[in-house]
Amino acid sequence: MPSTVDEDALLPPNKADSVEHYVTTLSLAKAENVAESVTGDYLVIGADSALSFENKILGKPLEPKTAISRWKQMRGKTGELFSGQSLVESKTGKSVTKFSATKVWFEDISDSEIERYVESGEPLQVAGAFTIDSLGGGFIRRIEGDYHTVVGLSLNLLREMMADLEYQYTDFWK
Repeated sequence: MPSTVDEDALLPPNKADSVEHYVTTLSLAKAENVAESVTGDYLVIGADSALSFENKILGKPLEPKTAISRWKQMRGKTGELFSGQSLVESKTGKSVTKFSATKVWFEDISDSEIERYVESGEPLQVAGAFTIDSLGGGFIRRIEGDYHTVVGLSLNLLREMMADLEYQYTDFWK
């Protein structure tokens, strides 16, 4: 279920104390929003990602012009993708929030490659204007850290958060 949290109204990137603060605040708000809207006993996951690049927090570019501009700045350089994750028990409201970060090296791609990638629409709705698990994966030279952080949901963090709330990760393998 998508949350109805207005992310920009809650915490614009330029008002966040840090990228960690940004992604954890949004992930918790999203999880609490959904947890409050469901009836029953659920574990609700909220997640948010942002790219820290040259001391700026970059979320979803939304517009092709923004995505193209970002890629022209990022190509051949590195950034750090942060994922904030929250787990909320809908019945009790108990929650845990954590974040992870993974360093990303971008390929030095051509203007044509950037334009064609943006034309695909893929980078418009994703943090940092790239994916690693789809078309954009060919434009990532390497990463250092948790692959699943870059995908958007760190399974390691999820397992840790479940343990913090006294659940077994393996109990949910159905």
